[in-house]
Amino acid sequence: MSSEPVVRVRGVGKRYERFASPSRRLLALLGGPRRSQAHWALRGVDLEVRPGETVGLLGRNGSGKSTFLQMVCGTLEPTEGSVEVRGRVAALLELGAGFNPEFSGRENVYLNASMLGLSRAETERHFQAIVDFADIGDYLDEPVRTYSSGMFVRLAFAVAVAVEPDLLVVDEALAVGDEAFQRKCFARIEQMKARGAAILFVSHATAAVVQLCDRAVLLDAGEVLAVGAPKAVVAAYQKVLYGAPERRAALLAELRAGRWETAPGSGVGAPAMSARFDPGLVPESTVHYESRGARIESPELVDAEGRAVNVLAPGECYRYRFRVRFDQAARFVHFGMLIKSTSGVELCGVDSHPHGEGVDAVPAGSLVDVAFPFRASLLPGTYFLNAGCVGWLDGEGETYLHRIVDALAFRIEAAGSPTRRSGFFDLALEPACEYAIGAAP
Repeated sequence: MSSEPVVRVRGVGKRYERFASPSRRLLALLGGPRRSQAHWALRGVDLEVRPGETVGLLGRNGSGKSTFLQMVCGTLEPTEGSVEVRGRVAALLELGAGFNPEFSGRENVYLNASMLGLSRAETERHFQAIVDFADIGDYLDEPVRTYSSGMFVRLAFAVAVAVEPDLLVVDEALAVGDEAFQRKCFARIEQMKARGAAILFVSHATAAVVQLCDRAVLLDAGEVLAVGAPKAVVAAYQKVLYGAPERRAALLAELRAGRWETAPGSGVGAPAMSARFDPGLVPESTVHYESRGARIESPELVDAEGRAVNVLAPGECYRYRFRVRFDQAARFVHFGMLIKSTSGVELCGVDSHPHGEGVDAVPAGSLVDVAFPFRASLLPGTYFLNAGCVGWLDGEGETYLHRIVDALAFRIEAAGSPTRRSGFFDLALEPACEYAIGAAP
């Protein structure tokens, strides 16, 4: 395997001109005065990607990720700097790009493969493998305009990996596939890495970046803020994404100074950390269900000393606690909590009485303190907590007495040496729930 970089980017920038109106743009095109403002979508980007290496690109929407990928793929020319790419490139930049919607899937396989550099004979040799990987059945001979987004990406990815590229570029396309297909794609990516292909991978799924990538790059407003071990860069990304607005300038200055920058495989992510409270880390998706005789109040995460926290140190123990105020008497009461990912995946839920009928009776006017201990063994990222209370009301049977969806957000930041994991997380929740019933003031 050659050690020469597959991708070498030096001082790359991309500038666009902003005009106050379409007429001003037209006048400039006709040779009139150029009354415009320069907008740099990217500037000063340096990066090398070597054979067998997977590099993840992270950043908020509008940070310059897609512009960078388009320049690497040759569909955009840089305004300044140079981009060198060695070997064959296969790219999934936009769903259905390179497909003719009126052609059948079979016809588009040949069309797309030819655009990626395969001869007809080479395509015929790979055709059955492409069909088997895409697994779209009889739709292969239907016009692709009739395909779902999942079928589109199945066929496009199948063609892209069949050409055995030296560089595979994936920009969020796999997000539309189902879980089984995503797993098959990630397994194929691992095979391509072993063969020596370089991969540029863009995703907002930070756990996938940590799992798949050897290095990660954080972009913000066209600027490279951090390059290094995925766990460390993911931690920096989460701070940029969820940090308090008044802290943004200071945070960007820290990142530019290299506080979070690490060498590949160095094992140095972020400084040793302890839990803390970030006031800017507040969910925007909180939903309160209708109260049916009870109300959940004051949800919070606390550390061993009882201090409110929402930025957690990996491996440490915390307590998720809330109060439930009962306006009506209820029987067989259960309390519950649930941890979810940013995409809404339910990671783990706990019932206060998993093997019983709950608290036999809670009188009206009671105030119940609930606490769920757990260990922060998730991978770096941001997560959300639900809170719920279920019970029996006279004449109604079992029902949700109250529920809050996305009651709290918390973040786990990287600390210590990065490790390879076989899954996305290793969650260790204690099975117990503690509660104490008292009279409400």
